[in-house]
Amino acid sequence: EFEDVVNARYDESLLKDGYAPFCKHLFIVNDFTGARVNVLSIYPENESLLRSRYEARNEKELPVLSRYFPENLMSTDEPLPVAKYLDLILYSREQINKESAAMGNDKLEETAPWGIVSIKAREIDYEIPMTPITAMRNALGKEEGSSGIPLDRDSYMKAYKYWDNHAVVTK
Repeated sequence: EFEDVVNARYDESLLKDGYAPFCKHLFIVNDFTGARVNVLSIYPENESLLRSRYEARNEKELPVLSRYFPENLMSTDEPLPVAKYLDLILYSREQINKESAAMGNDKLEETAPWGIVSIKAREIDYEIPMTPITAMRNALGKEEGSSGIPLDRDSYMKAYKYWDNHAVVTK
C-alpha cells in the first residue's frame, strides 16, 4: 500500500535536489501512515537521556558512532507527533546499481529510474542537514557502503550547527 500511495503521488516536477546529482527529495503529505517525527531539540531537561553507539546499516558497512535519544526513555505524556510530511530520499537507478555492485551484491532487476533509499518523517516539507557522520560516511568509497561523494566543508559545518542541538529518537 505504501508503494502504491507514493507512486500515485510521484510527480517529477516536485523533486528537490539533494546533496549530489543522483540524489533527490520528494516531500509528500503524510496522511496515510502513523510515522512519527524522530528528531528532537536537545535541552538541559533531556540532555541526560542522550546515548551513543556504533552502528552500521548493514553487515558490509563500517560501523560509525551515532548519538540518539532511546525511544523507550522518552516521555509517554508527550508522544512524538505524527509527521505532517514524509521526506523520501531517492537515488538514481544508476547510483543504486553502482553502490550495489561495489558492495558485491547482485544487480537488481528493478528498472524504475529512482529508488527510495531513506524515508524521514518530518514536520516540515524541506530538507534538514544530514548528520555529520552520514556526510563522513558518504565520503568513503562505494566499497564501504557509501556514495563516494567527497566531503563538502560548508555543508558539513551547516550539518554540525544543526545536529549540535538535535538528535534522533530511535529504538
